[in-house]
Amino acid sequence: MDWDKLKQEMKDAAWDLGIDAIGVASPDPFTTLKERLIRHRVLGRESGFEEPDLDKRTDPSQLFDQPKSIIAIAVAYPSKLKDPPKSEPGARRGIMSRSAWGEDYHKVLRNRLARLEEWLKERVPSLRAESMVDTGELSDRAVAERAGIGWSAKNCSIISPELGSWVYLGEMITNLPLPPDEPVTEGCGTCTKCIDACPTNALVGPGELDAKKCISFITQTKGMVEDEYMRKIGNRLYGCDTCQIVCPENRGKNWTRHPELQPDNELAKPLLLPLLTIGNREFQERYGATSSAWRGKKPIQRNAIIALGNFKEASAVPDLIGVLTKDPRPVLRGTAAWSLGRIGGAEAQRALSEARGSEKDEEALAAIGFALDMMKHETKDEGAAD
Repeated sequence: MDWDKLKQEMKDAAWDLGIDAIGVASPDPFTTLKERLIRHRVLGRESGFEEPDLDKRTDPSQLFDQPKSIIAIAVAYPSKLKDPPKSEPGARRGIMSRSAWGEDYHKVLRNRLARLEEWLKERVPSLRAESMVDTGELSDRAVAERAGIGWSAKNCSIISPELGSWVYLGEMITNLPLPPDEPVTEGCGTCTKCIDACPTNALVGPGELDAKKCISFITQTKGMVEDEYMRKIGNRLYGCDTCQIVCPENRGKNWTRHPELQPDNELAKPLLLPLLTIGNREFQERYGATSSAWRGKKPIQRNAIIALGNFKEASAVPDLIGVLTKDPRPVLRGTAAWSLGRIGGAEAQRALSEARGSEKDEEALAAIGFALDMMKHETKDEGAAD
């Protein structure tokens, strides 16, 4: 088998397979990555969503018997809404991150990897392969960097010279001795726009992320959020794109060739009030096919409550009082208290005072007390995300 020829044919076939970029990496252990991951663990910077076994995350031979190569793929996704609906008083809207627009990218990329595996098997019947996307043990970004898809940016994204960072990544470990590609030599240079723009200073240095401070992570948690972070969430319902929006390498880049990944404006930028009372069935019908549904409706409902507070949307006070007094979930009751405290006014104050006398959950009760105290002082309005 001429492995160089096969690799080139594979790259030539990528477009027809629905893949925007493809590269090959060696299956050697990712020793530098392991050192960084150990340091992050010691510093308490992990999100908790990661694979806990660092050997599995950094050594392909722990996952696959005698690996010979890793094929990395990238699929580009859109960054702009066409004719986006306006968020305005009385009809405030939240925003989903671009990674939650369209069909769940895990499913889309698994489909692309399955197509690629079938293409390879037609040419090499002895192929063995193991594919993964995002939730697999390996670091998609580390594999993509080694495979020449792009460079590892200061915002921890992979930036492709052609596609920017609006790309989903996946990989396939194989028993094929495909020659590896050379890593991309371009880089961010002296630019620090992403670090400077990070709302919570989660980018603690070039390529260094404190995941627990990252808004993208915080919007996916299920508990109460600290006041400092609620203010900075703005109207983000799931994820955060700030560090990619400000990146000069993404200027003018908006990829629309994959129909499954194109956004529904009403899902990407939904009205906030209906989310407060959305039922499980309706949530699954509307959002179940997107990547934002993996944590269920509770985080998105909590974030919608936060957004209404950050908008200081007075018309939402009755609905928020409904959550404060009737919702069975203490986290949502406590978050509604915070939001009412942000909005202020006599009606909100009266509801909070009454709730303080009846609330039994300690965390929610503390949130009510905080909200009442907050109403006594003027707070800086930090606005909402775009």
